[in-house]
Amino acid sequence: MKTLWAPWRMAYILSEKKPEICVFCDALNQQKDEDNYILYRSKHCFVIMNIFPYNPGHIMVVPNRHINHIKLLTNDESIDVFKTVQNFCDILEKAFKPNGLNIGMNLGSASGAGIADHIHFHIVPRWIGDTNFMSTVCDTKVISEGLRATYNKIKEFI
Repeated sequence: MKTLWAPWRMAYILSEKKPEICVFCDALNQQKDEDNYILYRSKHCFVIMNIFPYNPGHIMVVPNRHINHIKLLTNDESIDVFKTVQNFCDILEKAFKPNGLNIGMNLGSASGAGIADHIHFHIVPRWIGDTNFMSTVCDTKVISEGLRATYNKIKEFI
């Protein structure tokens, strides 16, 4: 294993970060679902496409309420979010016929959450062989379908 020394990074890691606009809240409040790739809205959550997907069909289920931890969900929110995750697993299986699905959540930026202040569940369709030489040798991921085509494909099953 190679080691890269970057002691100047500690100042950044420990510095106060400027609050940014929450991309989820912003998309939810704009009421421009197609422009923002919002696929579905329920009483307590919504489904939005990841615009930097790991694979075609990569979506996120996001509570409407801006919270940063799963333990802050109310019972009603928890039920709605989980039922939406279940429903969209079915929708993605019908739309994309994947060999499997990854479902996950990262709590906190140290866990890998790119947007740590607003929790969200990822659902990523997976196919046998969707990791190939490009990702393993070239450190490059190939996404084989455009966002608008993916959006339209999923919408057909909602």
